Amino acid sequence: MVIEEKKVVAVHYTLTEGSADGALVESTLGSKPLKFVYGIGMVLPDFEANLKGLKPGGAFAFGIQSADAYGYYDETAMVELPKSMFEEDESLLEIGRTLPLQDEEGHPLMGTVIAVGQENVKLDFNHPLAGVDLFFTGHVESIRDAEPEELEHGHVHGDGGHHH
Repeated sequence: MVIEEKKVVAVHYTLTEGSADGALVESTLGSKPLKFVYGIGMVLPDFEANLKGLKPGGAFAFGIQSADAYGYYDETAMVELPKSMFEEDESLLEIGRTLPLQDEEGHPLMGTVIAVGQENVKLDFNHPLAGVDLFFTGHVESIRDAEPEELEHGHVHGDGGHHH
């Protein structure tokens, strides 16, 4: 079996910044593999494209430019908000903490606290990996056909996936 549309793929990977020798971002080695349904948009499109056609045990090593991953770092995505918005729980206002917020239309946003002043809080709404070129190394652990319910629900069920 090879990686293609409607297959559940399990991979172990190490993600570093820019190259195989770059700073470690994260790794699944020593823990559960990443499991996803190939071809339904669960992972970065370029990540999927680089795995297509691999078999269980197949190794991979590839880079993804920031523009094709989480985008360029946008200086305008830093916003100052009144500190009074957080008066119910000011303990949330810790430098580096990511806060779940909503925009005016109710869409979820994640903002990272980068500064706390007397009156305002400065938040960065860029993805933490915006502006970072990514490099993945790893191997394919397993491939199987996706169950109809997994395709319908848009995620992997069972061990390492979502449980209902």
